[in-house]
Amino acid sequence: MSYLGVGVSPVNVPVYHGTNLKLIDRRVRITELVLRCVICGLGVLAAVLVGTDSQVKEIFSIQKKAKFTDMKALVFLVIANGVAAGYSLVQGLRCVVSMVKGSVLYNKHLAWAIFSGDQAMAYLTLAALAAAAQSSVFGKLGQPELQWMKICNMYGKFCNQVGEGIACALLVTISMVALSCISAFSLFRLYGGNKGKSSGRW
Repeated sequence: MSYLGVGVSPVNVPVYHGTNLKLIDRRVRITELVLRCVICGLGVLAAVLVGTDSQVKEIFSIQKKAKFTDMKALVFLVIANGVAAGYSLVQGLRCVVSMVKGSVLYNKHLAWAIFSGDQAMAYLTLAALAAAAQSSVFGKLGQPELQWMKICNMYGKFCNQVGEGIACALLVTISMVALSCISAFSLFRLYGGNKGKSSGRW
């Protein structure tokens, strides 16, 4: 089968149907690349800010050191942002190669893999952010009912740097959610645009 002179296999569907769709596809690809670069940079920054954070406090001539490994939610945050940054780096390289090649065909299996990966990363970063934010609230405000004290009164520098890391992680999560929407758009338009034409092939 062919479409406008382009050979198509059952797993490849032409993405371009006109000048407008070419322009839309180019903008989507550029936006995707920018978001992946943002996630990669901010993910590394969040992991470094939280992972290198520590503060030593002397209490009654006893030195106590606060570090991110003391709170498992912060360990989860560091790991999740590191994984998201690595994943975005790999996908960013794929975007660059795709833009350089200028391929007009988009593989459905690849689109499903990208969509699934982006969804998983969005959920992972969101879960890590929520856990770290909740632990940070306990550290800042304490929990009098459970006799949990406010540790940020003693470890101010530590808490401030964790807060900066969480702010970066928030931007990573927002960008990852936006990216998962873009990958969903890229995937499902392969089915919607050729619904009538591809019914005989599937």
